[in-house]
Amino acid sequence: MASVWNHNINLSIFGESHGPAIGVVLDNLPSGEHIDMNALMSFMARRAPKKNKTSTQRREKDMPQIMSGLYNDKTTGTPLCALIQNTDQHSNDYSNLSKLARPGHADYTGAVRYSGFNDGRGGGHFSGRLTAPLCFAGAVAGQILERRGIYTGAHILEIHGIKDKSFDPVKTSRDEIKQIREKEFPTLDDKQGRLMIKDIEKAGKCLDSVGGIVECISINVPAGIGSPIFEGLENSIASLVFGIPAVKGIEFGVGFNCAKMLGSENNDEFYVDEHGHVVTRSNNHGGILGGISSGMPVTLRVAFKPTPSIAQPQKTVDYSSLTNETIKIKGRHDPCVVPRAVPCVEAAVNIALLSHMLDYPNF
Repeated sequence: MASVWNHNINLSIFGESHGPAIGVVLDNLPSGEHIDMNALMSFMARRAPKKNKTSTQRREKDMPQIMSGLYNDKTTGTPLCALIQNTDQHSNDYSNLSKLARPGHADYTGAVRYSGFNDGRGGGHFSGRLTAPLCFAGAVAGQILERRGIYTGAHILEIHGIKDKSFDPVKTSRDEIKQIREKEFPTLDDKQGRLMIKDIEKAGKCLDSVGGIVECISINVPAGIGSPIFEGLENSIASLVFGIPAVKGIEFGVGFNCAKMLGSENNDEFYVDEHGHVVTRSNNHGGILGGISSGMPVTLRVAFKPTPSIAQPQKTVDYSSLTNETIKIKGRHDPCVVPRAVPCVEAAVNIALLSHMLDYPNF
């Protein structure tokens, strides 16, 4: 198993949900970059369980222990390694599930892939718990990018068919991004957010779960980063986003809706603005053309499936004895992962952008 991503920046995530700790190593970060630990902790706190009934009751401080790569709050240029202790495990919740394939989980596929030696407690290395080190890495990358004026923000666009309004794909500002980060439940329209919360709570009471969509935008990304074919900016972002458990789809710009459009509708016309910059009047392309940034905001949407851990009885198999069984999952689980996934998407996009920005002249 190699949970490593490498493109200029090398990212390695390790640990299991119910092991002693999880962590991350970041190689090839530029040296001398100041890292504000208070701001970093604020970013990671956005991933923590919410105070309402929309998320798990597992509570952990997620205070990263910096093992290397940071001295006097500045990156040293050597590998940045951080450990995050697991302190609130309830491993007994999984004692009766060791050989039962939980529907929607990687229990069966993981057991086949690793000959039954994988740690299945709480999902092990497949768990959403591993998004904590991803958020650490993304928070570091985000601070380095923001020092260059590049800001990434995300919000809950949809929960179970209840829709928020979208970011303006051309004119979203830094202040708007900062404002959405401050919200306990990050929607642009608070009224729609309250409807979403009620729907999530209803699903939880019914021992069920719901999915949704996160929309993300990055502003002030300069034109010219990325490459065609396999080294495209979309490719890099997508590969990191699909490292977030429960992600089932991603689209950039207008995404799949472009298939319904005429070329004259989909094409974004270029013009030179009052500052002498080449820009487009619309942003159907989501800020990326030919795998390379256009200078317009990078926009994307990410689809998350309903949380597979539900307390309703479900049919499954015991993959050790090959018998049919019924399973009822205990434990503390989010009826919807989407609210806590918002900073995870931001983190993935930050890492991808920074890795490509390292190729940018005079970075």
